[in-house]
Amino acid sequence: MTTISSSEDSTDTVFAKRASIEQVEEGSELAPKFDAHGLIPCVTTDADSGEVLMLGYMNREALQRTIETGEAHYWSRSRQQLWHKGATSGLVQKVSELRVDDDQDAVWLRVKVQGSGASCHVGYRSCFYRNVPVGGAHQSRRQLVFVESGKTFNPKSVYGDTPNPTVL
Repeated sequence: MTTISSSEDSTDTVFAKRASIEQVEEGSELAPKFDAHGLIPCVTTDADSGEVLMLGYMNREALQRTIETGEAHYWSRSRQQLWHKGATSGLVQKVSELRVDDDQDAVWLRVKVQGSGASCHVGYRSCFYRNVPVGGAHQSRRQLVFVESGKTFNPKSVYGDTPNPTVL
């Protein structure tokens, strides 16, 4: 995986430098902690229903652009590039609320999705469209159970010949 710089930039006017636990946990300054690859995880939910739509990652630029534009931007780990959600599909995620967790190492977006309301490149509404049975339900090999009855859109008609971002 390519490492993305997470060093503090002296010209950074969006994020504060992490100076103390009190500042990070109780203060009013946005001082996100990016991991060794320069990324921060982002859980994205539907603003109205609360349904989890996806888990993505942001680098500094993606978080800055999300804040500036009010539309979700992510870092695509598979493509190694900035990704404006919906730029290709039209399924733009308009941010209703952006939250950061207690130690500022994770982000939560509440969004309204334009178009069909779907967020998954496979065509389902949510990227979490399958359930994993737990407990004694399946003792041996775990079989996934679909929880969405069908796809919201046809990925081939939306994305055409764009390469699938899933990496084996």
